[in-house]
Amino acid sequence: MDVESIPELPTGAVEHLRSEGVDSLYPPQAEAVEAGVTKGENLVASVPTASGKTLIAQLAMISAIDRGGTALYIVPLRALASEKAAEFEALESLGIDVGVSTGNYEASGEWLSSKDLVVATSEKVDSLVRNGASWVENLGCVVSDEVHLIDDPERGPTLEVTLAKLRQLNPGAQLVALSATIDNADEIAAWLDAELVDTDWRPIELRMGVHFGDAAHFDDGEDEATREELPVGASESATGAIVRDTLEDDGSTLVFVNSRRNAEAAAGRLGSVVEPNLDPEERAKLGSLAEEIRSVSDTETSDDLADAVAQGAAFHHAGLASEHRTLIEDAFRDRLVKVVSATPTLAAGVNTPSRRVVVRDWRRFDGSSGGMKPLPVLEVHQMMGRAGRPGMDPYGEALLLAKGHDELDELFERYVEADPEPVQSKLAAEPALRTHVLATVASGFARSREELLAFLDETLYASQTEEAGRIERVVEDVLVFLQRNGFLERDGDTLTATNLGHTVSRLYLDPMSAATIVDGIEDALVVEENAVTGSSGAEAAMGGDTETPNPDDAKLNEESAGGGFTPANELVDDERDATPLADDRGAEEDDGGDDKTGDGPEYDESVSLTPLALYHLVSRTPDMYELYLKSGDREKYSELYYEHETELLGAAPSEYEDDRFEHWLSALKTAKLLEDWAEELDEDRITNRYGVGPGDIRSKVDTAEWLLGATEEIVSELDAPVVDDVREARMRVQHGVKDELLDLVGVRSVGRKRARRLYRAGIEDREALRTADKSVILGALRGREATAETILENAGREDASMESIDADETAENEATLAATGGAADGSGADGARDDGDDSDQSNLGDFS
Repeated sequence: MDVESIPELPTGAVEHLRSEGVDSLYPPQAEAVEAGVTKGENLVASVPTASGKTLIAQLAMISAIDRGGTALYIVPLRALASEKAAEFEALESLGIDVGVSTGNYEASGEWLSSKDLVVATSEKVDSLVRNGASWVENLGCVVSDEVHLIDDPERGPTLEVTLAKLRQLNPGAQLVALSATIDNADEIAAWLDAELVDTDWRPIELRMGVHFGDAAHFDDGEDEATREELPVGASESATGAIVRDTLEDDGSTLVFVNSRRNAEAAAGRLGSVVEPNLDPEERAKLGSLAEEIRSVSDTETSDDLADAVAQGAAFHHAGLASEHRTLIEDAFRDRLVKVVSATPTLAAGVNTPSRRVVVRDWRRFDGSSGGMKPLPVLEVHQMMGRAGRPGMDPYGEALLLAKGHDELDELFERYVEADPEPVQSKLAAEPALRTHVLATVASGFARSREELLAFLDETLYASQTEEAGRIERVVEDVLVFLQRNGFLERDGDTLTATNLGHTVSRLYLDPMSAATIVDGIEDALVVEENAVTGSSGAEAAMGGDTETPNPDDAKLNEESAGGGFTPANELVDDERDATPLADDRGAEEDDGGDDKTGDGPEYDESVSLTPLALYHLVSRTPDMYELYLKSGDREKYSELYYEHETELLGAAPSEYEDDRFEHWLSALKTAKLLEDWAEELDEDRITNRYGVGPGDIRSKVDTAEWLLGATEEIVSELDAPVVDDVREARMRVQHGVKDELLDLVGVRSVGRKRARRLYRAGIEDREALRTADKSVILGALRGREATAETILENAGREDASMESIDADETAENEATLAATGGAADGSGADGARDDGDDSDQSNLGDFS
């Protein structure tokens, strides 16, 4: 079908498509048009990677926008949101204004109301609905990319509930779901009342097979696999041989492994395979790219990545800073980097095709089973689908690696010849439901248990389940938990969110996290004689005395998406006062004052909470992925625990309760990382001390800042007198500084390094920036005039010009010496290493 034949396109759309190189449609795209995708019909497109799904979405969106509606494009990952938003910017030639939103879960996002097309993650869309974004009710088209991820235990329930809510809010809106090829696409289509395009067509051939011995064995649809010689040299690995063979045909290779360590090690080895094949121009470009990568962060990970890139190889995993990942992805797409070894995160939608894909590791460690477990077929097929880039590759090949004849046969049967698993809803797990039940009530989607169950009856789970009554039982357990912890009130069948419940929902917190925070704060502050007798719901949730759960009820939660959290049904105890601490307080009198009525608990006004205690508290919540305890860590962090036992918040478990005590210590290890960052310890020392990457630090800091911001609002809701303590802990972890630098880092363009240099030179706050000798300021900033002028403008100095100002050498030397502390390793007394480059202020990539 040529583009002129596409119905219902707005003026200029055909010319735009032609300018983008689209003269005719691929068969799946033509089938989507025939199914009414430009006429507002719902559609599920289950087609392989690189088969044109995004264009199907664009056709639907520009047609809907032309009809006067707003288009929403939902993605599973933040990185994919940025990529798609950049791709859709080309639609500005049609007068379409594109916006992207991925963070700040407590904002209503009203600024997006002026946009024609909005790109957002499913979590962000869920938060927009919770926070009452009015424009969400005026959507004309909703596109859900990678909809098969509904099967994911962590992200799936949010995507499923969000789609159900959007359909209820916008019953006339078009819904387009894009999926990898899955076994039950018809079920997804039936759930969404959509037409189905289900095909395995690809624009270029994808050959899937297994490498064994000195040959690649491909499934070409014949009774026996086609064998093609691909010999392995005496000193080569199978992966190295495949990379070498691909390079000889001017192609690139993507290698999937099962761990970060393996990804980094493989990149180092494969670099020696690639380097001899580089021409002088490529070597020069890779050298420049390596230096750019090295400047992203002062860590061993950054240096190792730069060393690999200089040889034409790279690794990719979640421990990298986001700038690292972007630079690698761009260079790989441009075929400058010839091989990337990656964990499966790179297969999740990010556009990184290659000539060949090698699935080196098809097993990974599974904590629930305590051993290595085969990967799902769908996940392996997603990796293999990265092989072959239209317009650059004549074909694509994907190979698994076998070590013997039996494994060769097993891999063919398990993956090459197998169909992907069906997508199954994970909604009926208690950790998923406790969040979405509270949000559904708080946002007004359901005002009674009957309405709540009616809403859930519109989900994919309801259309798939054959277990009568299961979701009703799990919902009842969740309602008990939410009521007992003061998030919901029940009056017969009527459900009402409390003020605290509304706050928790708006902040996008897991209610278990909020219960843990409330319990920890009140454990420290409530005067004992006024406290409710017995453990609170949060204490029980973290393992306090509870009645033994009914085995049948426990079975309901065996698919728990969060893993390791006590189900709500275990919190039910008829002999205990059903009123938790969080709900045992009177409402404030509406007299403009701040005094409590006296019905709530009495707080000890003299208590002060330390940053470490607060970091530990939020690290114990299910919203924080805590660090693992490694060999030797238990003893180390047990000693740290006993050293800080009196300041930590909440009831600590006994050291003889192995699982609970290990969780407590893992949270303490995570908290200590956060404290080290807030104490200005150098990033390289943090990554070495905790065995993490710069991306991990950024993730922990980002999550801690969000959770502490939520804690700040919760303690305000509780009228607890520790708001200032929480705010200071949040700001310190946000900026990575000690408390004396908080005023300085509040000035734009002053990060932790520059703030420390200014402070050492005697510039201690923003007022000093407005009044101090410019030569001293310039000296502290190493003579960088443009930087100094920008900072002074941001600080509000009337005359910010550095013209004719000479840097005070004493200030420059003093600041540099103080920052390094005169230490040989440059670490300094405060751990803030001065490496001669303060351009990256946060030292966390895109964190600042």
